[in-house]
Amino acid sequence: MRTRSAMKWPRIRSRRTTAVSPWMSIVAREVEFSRGGTPQVYHAVKQADYISIVALTPGGKIPIVRQYRPVIETFSWELPAGLLDPGESPADACRRELLEETGLTARAIHPLGENSPCSGRLDNSIHNFFVEAGERIKGFKPEAGMTVKLVSPADLARLITSGGFVSQLHIGALLLAELRGFLALPRTEAKPRTVRKAPRARR
Repeated sequence: MRTRSAMKWPRIRSRRTTAVSPWMSIVAREVEFSRGGTPQVYHAVKQADYISIVALTPGGKIPIVRQYRPVIETFSWELPAGLLDPGESPADACRRELLEETGLTARAIHPLGENSPCSGRLDNSIHNFFVEAGERIKGFKPEAGMTVKLVSPADLARLITSGGFVSQLHIGALLLAELRGFLALPRTEAKPRTVRKAPRARR
C-alpha cells in the first residue's frame, strides 16, 4: 500500500484550516489529479478522534445510551462514545467515557481497530474497543439529558433492525466485535415478500 508521501498523483497542493469552534475546524485541500490538470478543492470536517465502546456486563448485557442529537433533531440510542481529550490515549479515553456515561468500570479493554468514520467528509479516526465491564460505581447518575439502559444482544439486534439504533459508526463497532469473536448478535429472519401474480391476458 502506497503512503501519502509516496503518491505522486493525485497530490495535495495546499491545505487551509479554519477553526469553527473549540471542537471542530474546516479543512480545505487543493488536490491536483494529474500534471497540468486544474486543481480541485475538497472540504472536510476536522475533529478530535472518536472512541466507540462495545461493552458486555458479567450478566451478558450491553450498555447503550440515549440522548438528543441536534444534527438529526431527535433522540438516538447509541453505544457509549466520545472524543479524545488532548494528550489522552485511546484506551484511557475508553475507560473514562464508559465510566462517565454508564457508571460501569472496565475489567479488561480489547482494541477492535482504528478506522475512518467517513473517508469522504471527516478528517479524524474512530478507535473501537470491546470492554469486559465490571460493576457500576455507587451513586452513579447519568449525565443530564442522557438515559442509560442495559440490553441483551437480541434486544439490540431488534433495536437496530427496527430503526431505533441508527449510528452507522456504532453499528460498525458492533460488527468489529463480532468479527473478532467477542460478541454474537442474533440474526433476525427477513419477512418473505408477497409476490403478486400478473393478471392473465384476456383473449
